[in-house]
Amino acid sequence: MLSKFSSAVLCVAVAAFSGMAQAQAPAPYDASPQLVEAAKKEAKVVFYSSTDVAVAEKLAAAFEAKYPGIKVQVERGGAERNFQRITQEMNSKIYGADVIESSDAVHFIYFKRAGWLQPAVPSDVAKFWPKEQRDPDGQFAAYRAHLSVIAYNTKLVKQQDAPKSFADLLDPKWKGKMVKGHPGYSGTIMSATFALSQALGWGYFEKLGKQQVMQVQSSTEPPKKLQRGERAVMADGNEYNVFLLRETGAPIEPVYATEGTPLVIGNAGLLKTAPHPNAARLFYHFMFTREAQQANSDVGGLRSFHREVKEKPGRLALSQIKLLLPDAAALEAQTDTIKKKYEEYFGT
Repeated sequence: MLSKFSSAVLCVAVAAFSGMAQAQAPAPYDASPQLVEAAKKEAKVVFYSSTDVAVAEKLAAAFEAKYPGIKVQVERGGAERNFQRITQEMNSKIYGADVIESSDAVHFIYFKRAGWLQPAVPSDVAKFWPKEQRDPDGQFAAYRAHLSVIAYNTKLVKQQDAPKSFADLLDPKWKGKMVKGHPGYSGTIMSATFALSQALGWGYFEKLGKQQVMQVQSSTEPPKKLQRGERAVMADGNEYNVFLLRETGAPIEPVYATEGTPLVIGNAGLLKTAPHPNAARLFYHFMFTREAQQANSDVGGLRSFHREVKEKPGRLALSQIKLLLPDAAALEAQTDTIKKKYEEYFGT
């Protein structure tokens, strides 16, 4: 769990939202019998998520098992693509999404500013979440967190030869042997790119762009390329897929860079225009329960802010990792610059 982290680190993630507070958060709510009954009448909830599809569908299956008769439709896409889809729905007034989740914290700055979110505070969020990881107006909360890590294929790279830092990735020996995600598609990679540009400067990416890196879209793809031996090293990608693949026997190991590793917050919220408002409210409540959060950690490899969630043995605790946490407000102002510079350096 993440609640033992220093408040100085955690507060950065939501500092951007403090100036946007408009009203007091609503009272926390439970999954009451009345809510369950109303949700069953609607029989469906549509969930837009940027989490890996297998992880998102496990959450959906757990909800359906707990509340028979309510179907969860998972719409998985990269964070940037989901953002465009939600924006299009709002502009066209043809509403599909009920509950949304994104690995790009900037999206929830925009959603809140636009007035698209329905304030709601699940009881577990009120009881167990650090205040730094929930909107003061109750419009969203940090559903998950994960890292963007370096990793390597242990059959192709010996441990003693593996990169230990981002600087190591610039070694000519890795030319043509790396894979990475794209900030124009993935919220994880957008956040990680910003964090590294702040920590290392754009000169790092200019040099990395000359390393003939295999370019993919989602942060979920680099670990899978590594698993299949298509590349020896991943320059970035999400930690939870590395965990999941390694635990099935895949020859893949994460690296926590000496300069620090980007921590990415995935917020979630309800839309005011939800076609299935009661089912959406019930599903949103379920997402933050200890049951769902522990499953996210155990079988999904995600990090949780729920104080009662236990980290799975064999995974390095976050307290032992040097973290880089991007400021969402600063990232919002730099999004276009990041995309422009990335295209310049990587040609895509």
